Amino acid sequence: MPTATEPLVPMCLSILRSGCSLAGLASGLAAVLALQVPAPAHSQEAATAPAPAAIHASRAITLTPHITELVFAAGAGSHIVATVISSDYPPAAANIPKIGDGLNANLEKVLTLNPDLVIGWQDSGAARTLAPSLARLHIPLIYSNPKTLADIPEQILRFGRIFNTQATAEPAARALRQRIHSLQEKHAHAKPVTVFIEVGASPLYTIGRDPLLNDVLRTCGGANLFADTQVAAPQIDAESLIVKQPDVIITTEPSPARYRQRIQDWARLQLAAARNHHVYNVNPDWLFRPGPRLVDAAEALCADLDKAHRKPQ
Repeated sequence: MPTATEPLVPMCLSILRSGCSLAGLASGLAAVLALQVPAPAHSQEAATAPAPAAIHASRAITLTPHITELVFAAGAGSHIVATVISSDYPPAAANIPKIGDGLNANLEKVLTLNPDLVIGWQDSGAARTLAPSLARLHIPLIYSNPKTLADIPEQILRFGRIFNTQATAEPAARALRQRIHSLQEKHAHAKPVTVFIEVGASPLYTIGRDPLLNDVLRTCGGANLFADTQVAAPQIDAESLIVKQPDVIITTEPSPARYRQRIQDWARLQLAAARNHHVYNVNPDWLFRPGPRLVDAAEALCADLDKAHRKPQ
């Protein structure tokens, strides 16, 4: 893969998770996503480092949709002065000025907005492009990259502290923690069912070594068939699924018609999951955005896996 592509690839994972374009969950986006390479060691550290306690802000720019959702959940949506074109939730985000997408940002427009904080997903794409100019102007650039379900309420608390909106952030985080805890307790002793998550259909891509989504599956008593692959979204072939025979197939189709079509496709491959009616569809905006609605996705996934737990395999 050309070196010039490498900075773009991690951000494609963010685009997938953002649900910024439901059509983008098709093979074209997945093909780019599958090329993901690890960021440099210092970038990985920066991507997961917490914000320094001294940071306080009132004019923020968010570089991915999930960050926009987290900031709104913390009661600080009014402090977002700009975001990316894919930030479409909550509805109020549609009225926020846009400075580009997850891969590119208009530096001139960013600077005219006088931000006192920029928040990215990790050191790639627009964040990496903006970083030198932000550093020269002493504008903090921080990252929000949840690795587990439990990280999501923690991020809400973090933004509550940064924007001084703890009165909203603390009860919001507490409610999410309780919902996550309930799922964990309910499924703590469930016998794992094997799960295949379909990302792209032609060619076929899935979720692989992704800590967040694998944590969601574990919470629900599921085990990702491809969790031990070396990339976040590996390309696979149908034959490997026939051999592995997942107990459950999860699709992320944006329309009922496409969902029905995929069920028929899996049935033609003689997969037991299709024969046993264990093919389920999850809203991609919920599943791929590591924000508050991922807890909604987890609850939906857990309910689907519960059905598989109850049925004979």
